[in-house]
Amino acid sequence: MNTIENWDRKLFLWLNSSHTPELDTLMWWISGKIEWIPLYLFLLFFLFKKYGKNVLWILLAVAVLITLSDQSSVHLFKNLFQRYRPCHNLELMDLVHMVNNKCGGKFGFVSSHASNSFALAVFIGLLFRRKSVSLALPLLILWACLVSFSRIYLGVHYPLDVIGGAMLGGLIAMIIYGTLFKFSPLKLEQ
Repeated sequence: MNTIENWDRKLFLWLNSSHTPELDTLMWWISGKIEWIPLYLFLLFFLFKKYGKNVLWILLAVAVLITLSDQSSVHLFKNLFQRYRPCHNLELMDLVHMVNNKCGGKFGFVSSHASNSFALAVFIGLLFRRKSVSLALPLLILWACLVSFSRIYLGVHYPLDVIGGAMLGGLIAMIIYGTLFKFSPLKLEQ
């Protein structure tokens, strides 16, 4: 376990050390929440086009999805594992490049940003996968990877924090996706 943790720290320091003022601004923006509202509205438009009034079932599922993803990342992981964020780790904090002196809560495993963005990316990507929007899943995964990387760049998560968050979010998305089609009037397309 120590070997994996040392590797994770070294990879974090290497990824976090490549910074410029322009990248600081960009990564701060990418890591934001309200900055992505245009993307969410764009996705909602296409979901409405595909599912019509049944989009309400999808919105309900997304609300459950994000709530489960966010709360489980905190209560089942961060509070249980209590792994300090790099910017709170006394051994590393002087080596961490932080943007706007923002560090976040004390613990970082798993990343809620990664969990939430991967949950949404996988879920919406699965909804679009059989239509002419077949590139939706890879593009949404790319977006989730970018959001997740921004957390490393900003000095608030180790690489394994975001990998764990991505796995958690993806798993929850698949469960909610299957549940949506089992208990709602929506039908899976063949």
